[in-house]
Amino acid sequence: MLEYLFIAFIVIFCIQLIYYILIYGSFSFSKNRKESLSFNQPVSVLICAKNEAKNLTKNIPLFLEQNYPNYELILINDCSIDHTLDVMEDFKHKFPSKIKIVNVKANENFWGNKKYALTLGIKIASNEHLLFSDADCKPSSKNWIAEMASNFTTKNIVLGYGAYTKKKKSFLNKLIRFETLLTAIQYFSYAKIGLPYMGVGRNLAYTKELFFKVNGFIKHIKLKSGDDDLFINEVATKQNTSICYSEESFTLSKPKTTFKDWIQQKRRHISTANHYKPIHKFLLGLFFSSQLLFWILSITLLATTFKWQIVLILFLARISMLYLSVGFSAKKLNEKDLIFLTPLFEVLLIFTQMIIFIKNLISKPSHW
Repeated sequence: MLEYLFIAFIVIFCIQLIYYILIYGSFSFSKNRKESLSFNQPVSVLICAKNEAKNLTKNIPLFLEQNYPNYELILINDCSIDHTLDVMEDFKHKFPSKIKIVNVKANENFWGNKKYALTLGIKIASNEHLLFSDADCKPSSKNWIAEMASNFTTKNIVLGYGAYTKKKKSFLNKLIRFETLLTAIQYFSYAKIGLPYMGVGRNLAYTKELFFKVNGFIKHIKLKSGDDDLFINEVATKQNTSICYSEESFTLSKPKTTFKDWIQQKRRHISTANHYKPIHKFLLGLFFSSQLLFWILSITLLATTFKWQIVLILFLARISMLYLSVGFSAKKLNEKDLIFLTPLFEVLLIFTQMIIFIKNLISKPSHW
């Protein structure tokens, strides 16, 4: 039995090697190619908000201070019951030529569906190039639009990085940011090898023509989630997708502050993965399975001391690959404080994902 486990361990190690060297290495070890900021076509920035009055009050001024020659800000009130619409109208009064407001009323066919609200916002956008963020996000610099839009010179989808703000002496904050970093490594890497599969709505851009070419979100309009990743999974190709990860192109938002709230958020995100294309589901599932089996088999073989020298060498080699992949990527994405505890974070995330998968099998996440 131990001989079979050892053979399985070797196979799993080789699978992990392929992922970290061939797939994730395409991003981790690549040079940051600086795009020319000569693109100056008009851009529509869309922000959909539901009960986000406080966040909009703080963040709208940052979206209005962008160093970009021609852009409009479209604020979408998604059936809020707080003062979200009042805040939007106050800013509209101050910047009438810069801001458009979409006030979404309750629709029994699309109740509580962000995709319906976004579609209304996209329809009134004056410009072909669309850039998306969320009400609880803020651009990391005044060049956010310029950095993201510069990728439109050759592509019509731009995947950006939506970072979370750092909180000192908070282990949960680090864990959430580490999970966000790993997700970014994955979707940037798959885009680099020509298999783009998702983006994050906190920092995402695409063209209006592309949106209406596939009838928008129609294929998954009934699903509350997926306005970002499911849409990108449907339309993104090697030819039309670019990635943008210069530090001035980031958006920043506050992460959840309790483990319970974070798990609920991740349950919603992971539930959309069932609707990805088969090739993406296979590759993502294989990576997670090989991660889990690597740790189980490593601990089992080392505990029994079966060919422990070889097992230990391969274990350390794989941990080194993990450190290199995460380390180079963390430097690119300004998350260097997460590098040291990388193996611990990985184990915790594997355990957390197992919990989420089980919870989602028992009951679907309903709250949005």
